[in-house]
Amino acid sequence: MNHPVDHVRANYEAFKKKLPELLAKYPGKFALMRDENIVEIFDTAADAAKAGKALYADGRYSIQEITGTPVNLGFFSYAVH
Repeated sequence: MNHPVDHVRANYEAFKKKLPELLAKYPGKFALMRDENIVEIFDTAADAAKAGKALYADGRYSIQEITGTPVNLGFFSYAVH
């Protein structure tokens, strides 16, 4: 996985598997993800993006909204730079 899109896709697939559990605990919040793991949960996408940028200068992270309808926000992190 050398291309940033590959990391985003892998994170998204991992997120979808964890979504039922996340919905029960954190509906409407945002998950910061890296290497197919949830790093932290945030109240807003902006807070998640700020943390991702501070923690991962290489840009290899993605953000997912915890909602009943999965939405791929993986490229959001690239738009915020």
